[in-house]
Amino acid sequence: MKHFLITLFICFLGLLAAAQLPVVASGSLQRHENFPSKYVTARHVDVWLPDGYNNQQKYNVLYMHDGQMLFDSATTWNKQSWEVDDVITGLMQQQKIKDVIVVAIWNGGTTRHADYFPQKPFEALSQAEKDTVYSAARSNGVSVFNNYKIQSDNYLKFIVKELKPFIDKKYSVYKDRSHTFITGSSMGGLISMYAICEYPKVFGGAACLSTHWPGIFTMENNPVPNAFFSYLKKHLPSPKTHKIYFDYGDATLDALYPPLQQKADATLKQRGFTSANWLTKYFPGEEHSEKAWHKRLAVPLTFLLGR
Repeated sequence: MKHFLITLFICFLGLLAAAQLPVVASGSLQRHENFPSKYVTARHVDVWLPDGYNNQQKYNVLYMHDGQMLFDSATTWNKQSWEVDDVITGLMQQQKIKDVIVVAIWNGGTTRHADYFPQKPFEALSQAEKDTVYSAARSNGVSVFNNYKIQSDNYLKFIVKELKPFIDKKYSVYKDRSHTFITGSSMGGLISMYAICEYPKVFGGAACLSTHWPGIFTMENNPVPNAFFSYLKKHLPSPKTHKIYFDYGDATLDALYPPLQQKADATLKQRGFTSANWLTKYFPGEEHSEKAWHKRLAVPLTFLLGR
């Protein structure tokens, strides 16, 4: 009963957030409510435009996951946000990054884990390993996947085949790979990594903050990380045409990540990535939170979008 009431409360907070547009300190936000899709559940898409946005110039595009957590802490469930508008505006004013708009894709709530969990590495597992993954629970006993099947291939189809054509048509943006980027944290870091591997002709760069390599919430008898690393060995895009950023802390959930990120880094080295096209940053003492990601967001943005 307690867990049900907590879930109900979080859903209520989500409805409150959905009812109001986040307040941004700079630029402007346009909401496309319940963006329809034949691939995934409908969800809001908020598009942030910088101050001075106009149709006489072209802008880079940054696709970001967990869109409801990006701009205004007053509208988020945990009263934290990335404050993306503040960070990007400051970098643009300092001429540190190219002009960019942000496409903030809301997560699907109960479908979030199923949407963001890289599908092909999962499908490479044995049936017993798949069953272990699907039966995983959070520390409070709630199912990780909420009885949804992993569908990240469909989530990426939604972005590439439905959302991107809409953005390309409605906004004054560059449409090519070298100006199109994808970013997220935790599970959003995983799906950003997966996106640039699955669609190397669409995305020229990915930023993966606090990437949730365990996939679930325990490392005991967990086959997931090695499946991800095996996938990366075969599917990483060319370092000649792509940039990839990873980072991690070592507090709260991030405490699981240091040894796993080191294995991922070894794979990138093997595939020819160097400091010219790949950056992994370690932030000692930092936790797994929007507050932490806000503090260091300028690092990946400058790496991907730097002038």
